[in-house]
Amino acid sequence: MLSKQQIIECIQQINRSARRDWLEIFDVSALRRYLDHLQSSLEPRGGNSTWIRPGDTPAIVTKHPGW
Repeated sequence: MLSKQQIIECIQQINRSARRDWLEIFDVSALRRYLDHLQSSLEPRGGNSTWIRPGDTPAIVTKHPGW
């Protein structure tokens, strides 16, 4: 299992605009879900390319520093 820091590094390899200080706000499970989503976005689009949003995750999410 990857540590929080390792997950953040993997995210930053795919999403180079994601700042470490912003990613640090999130817990490991949220970061893991985001990394899974990013990795699925790297696959070619088509019938075999799917990503299923977890049922406990709303379709629109925002995170404000300090909340």
